Amino acid sequence: MKLDRVMEVLEAKVYTSVPYNEIDIIAACGADLMSDALAFGANKGLLLTGLNNPQCIRTAEMMDIHCVMLVRGKEPDTTLVDLANEKEIVVMKTDYSMYTSCGRLYEAGLSGGDTMSAG
Repeated sequence: MKLDRVMEVLEAKVYTSVPYNEIDIIAACGADLMSDALAFGANKGLLLTGLNNPQCIRTAEMMDIHCVMLVRGKEPDTTLVDLANEKEIVVMKTDYSMYTSCGRLYEAGLSGGDTMSAG
C-alpha cells in the first residue's frame, strides 16, 4: 500500500518534509512499547504509536521503518520532527485510536506482517 493511501485511510496529517507519495508500506505494527515494536522486525513498514518522543524515531530507524504514525491526535514537537527529517522518516498524526487505526488499515488490505499461520 502506498503511504499516501495510508494517509487517506487514517485521515492523517504529515509533519515532515520527507517525500512520501511513492513509499510502499508492506506491513504495519502498532505499539507504545518500543521493545514490542523491535520484536516486529519487518522493514518497509509503518509504526503506529502513541509514544511521542525521539525514541520512536530511533526505533523506526533501527527497524528500517519508513513512517511513524502518531495515534490519538498526538502532535509531534519540533525535536521529533527535526530528527525524523534528518533520518528521512515520515511522521504523521491521526486522531483515531491505535485500535481503530490498525483496524482501518487491515480492512484496507495492509498486513500486520505476521509470520504465524492461522489454525
